[in-house]
Amino acid sequence: MKTTLMAACLSLVAGMAAADPIEGLWQTQPDDGAYAHVKIAPCGPAFCGTIVQSFKDSGPYDSPNVGKEIVIDMVPAGEGAYAGKVWRPSNDKIYIGKIALSGGSMKLSGCVVGGLICKSQTWTKVD
Repeated sequence: MKTTLMAACLSLVAGMAAADPIEGLWQTQPDDGAYAHVKIAPCGPAFCGTIVQSFKDSGPYDSPNVGKEIVIDMVPAGEGAYAGKVWRPSNDKIYIGKIALSGGSMKLSGCVVGGLICKSQTWTKVD
């Protein structure tokens, strides 16, 4: 019984240590002098990102977007790629989303027309 319990605990700890590289705090690309920190974490079988703080050139500011989900249901698609949805705060629309992850940076794209026309930003990992 103790051996089974110990094995279960070790398995849990090992799983926690093997976090997906997309998890963590990311800084968005500046847009009109403002940027945000987005916390990406598991949400069910996918990953979601919530705006946790907003900044302007002069420092932190109170944005109405803090606390809102901007990366929605991103699932791994192999080789650093993820697919899901993204919310664009400036027009309050949700788009087909794609992420290409490479080390401490990601290219996040919002797409229309079945993914043929995309606009993208490059985000950098904060932690």
